[in-house]
Amino acid sequence: MYENAAFLAGFLLIYSAVAGRIERSLISGPIVFAVVGFALGPDGLGVLRINITGEGLRLLAELTLALVLFTDAANADFGIVRRNLSLPERLLGVGLPLTILLGFVFAAIVFPSLGILEVALLAAILAPTDAALGKPVVTNPTVPPVMREALNLESGLNDGICVPIVVILLGLAVGTQIEGGTVAHVAWVVIEEIGIGLVVGLALTGLTILMLRFAERRSWISKNWVEIPIVALAAACFAAAQAAGGSGFIACFVGGLLLSGLGEHHKEELLRGAEHMGEALALLTWVVFGGIVVARMIDRVTWPALLYAVLSLTVIRMLPVFLCLIGTRTSTADKLFIGWFGPRGLATIVFAILVLDAKLPGNDTIMLAAGWTVLLSVIAHGVTANPLVKVFGTRRSTP
Repeated sequence: MYENAAFLAGFLLIYSAVAGRIERSLISGPIVFAVVGFALGPDGLGVLRINITGEGLRLLAELTLALVLFTDAANADFGIVRRNLSLPERLLGVGLPLTILLGFVFAAIVFPSLGILEVALLAAILAPTDAALGKPVVTNPTVPPVMREALNLESGLNDGICVPIVVILLGLAVGTQIEGGTVAHVAWVVIEEIGIGLVVGLALTGLTILMLRFAERRSWISKNWVEIPIVALAAACFAAAQAAGGSGFIACFVGGLLLSGLGEHHKEELLRGAEHMGEALALLTWVVFGGIVVARMIDRVTWPALLYAVLSLTVIRMLPVFLCLIGTRTSTADKLFIGWFGPRGLATIVFAILVLDAKLPGNDTIMLAAGWTVLLSVIAHGVTANPLVKVFGTRRSTP
């Protein structure tokens, strides 16, 4: 245990010193950490002994995703969103359903051995995007604020939207029924996942805002503790919603949205610790992904899984985005740019682990396709983010 901790701490120390340089290069943080996890893990040099159970991996990935969702939502610029609501509306209301539908069609063709619900599950777990993998796109001022906020809001919301879809399909796939039949089951899951998540997120965040304002007026908050409350709030939103039978991810996102109404100064100060914690947990998740998941995928690679992974990152994502943005003021190049930056990351990993726990007949196929999609996304989107942003900026600055 101490050897593992020493290696990880040492690597984090080295990475923290060069992180800024790496973020400006063709190699992203997730690529570095996944490669290190694979190279030092059991199937590499064997220096890093990653003895983590499926439940442990699930908990790590879920908490990381919850914290990232909360901070992403809290950083949303509502002024820009209100003035340009059509883009995220189209991406979520039209593009996301089309992506799931197209993913279903291609999965049925590429994996004829899967059942209809397993095909639908694969399409749903690969639909949400992860803005963290295309960080230069959503943080670089060269990219217009409208597009950055649209991609960021889409990434934050589509995870939550896909949660009840995945849970419903998973329940139907394993034959889970509640009294009243399938329709009642679907309605109940939707109410639990969305309704409870909304109530918990809004209630806990609202009470926390009141508490912090009350404490701030009396100068009760120590400077040494100012970055802690939001970390604790995000964890509380997630855990409380999950314990109540709702969606912790929805709770974190709506809680973050409510928190985004605070003044800019307060947001920046309060969120700093949560953002750093989320980034550190995300990179640790990629170490585990590289050390455990990637090593097993390489031994079991299949051409159908690779084909579907490529299709998922290109046609299945880009065609729906292009179609849903027809009629907006975005150019063809803008549509392709937005369509390409739909990386798959933490949400897909979490959903795949949920499916793995269900022990479906097509588990191996689903996990392999999802794993290769995430791996190719980490590489492709990490390598292309900075160059494409640079090209995009040059093209826009040219008269």
